[in-house]
Amino acid sequence: MVGFVVIVGALAWVFSKMTGGTPVVTIGVMAGALIYALISYFAGSRAALAVNGAKEIKKSDNPRLWRIVENLAITEGLPMPKVYIMNDPGLNAFATGRDPQHASVAATTGILDALTDTELEGVMAHELGHVKNYDIRVSMIAFALVAVIGMIADLILHFTWFSNRENNSPVVLLIGVVAAIISPIVATMIQLAISRQREYLADATGALATRYPEGLASALEKIKHQGSATRTQNTATAHLFFANPLKGGGIAKLFSTHPPIDDRINRLRKMGNHA
Repeated sequence: MVGFVVIVGALAWVFSKMTGGTPVVTIGVMAGALIYALISYFAGSRAALAVNGAKEIKKSDNPRLWRIVENLAITEGLPMPKVYIMNDPGLNAFATGRDPQHASVAATTGILDALTDTELEGVMAHELGHVKNYDIRVSMIAFALVAVIGMIADLILHFTWFSNRENNSPVVLLIGVVAAIISPIVATMIQLAISRQREYLADATGALATRYPEGLASALEKIKHQGSATRTQNTATAHLFFANPLKGGGIAKLFSTHPPIDDRINRLRKMGNHA
């Protein structure tokens, strides 16, 4: 988070230099960025559910999933979250909500069909672990800040191409272009690092909640072999999912929001061995 603040501050300074040091312009850009971040923070959960085609259910619609979530919420001392199902063959799930009072959990039809009750309990315990640890809030803030940095970077690039070159030194223009290109990449890498660490934490929290790390490890093995990619490909919400919902390999794995499945399985089994 400190890294994000540094990047935003650096971009604001560069933009200020490019506009002749006019503080009004810089303040306006920062105010607009803050408003955008706040909108993303408060509306992000509803948007995430909508773009992934998640439909809210009641207990009578799927008693099995509802009871698992309800029992875990009681165990963890959390309010009962809203429960959603996505009609998708990919084995996946996600949680969203800025705090436990506004939380929602969603599971695909694919994961409901493929997993045993013990395995599904492990997955939903992981998702409630995200809620308990306020990971969704952290992820949403990180995502909003990445978007803000991207907006300011685009603004700098547009200003560079369309401004009067005579009013800016070549050095300032070069700094602006370099900052605008590199900053979004660095910001994305910071976001990915945050997301991967929170996945490990949620695995550990879920395993402690169920007192059975093997259930979650077994679920991850099935997901590894059967696939977690969803039909709806949305990079903006990929970091919310239990496993990587995006297709592709190679460079895509480098920029994945999730740690390697094998590493997650090994960590969980080590927990089980020490239990």
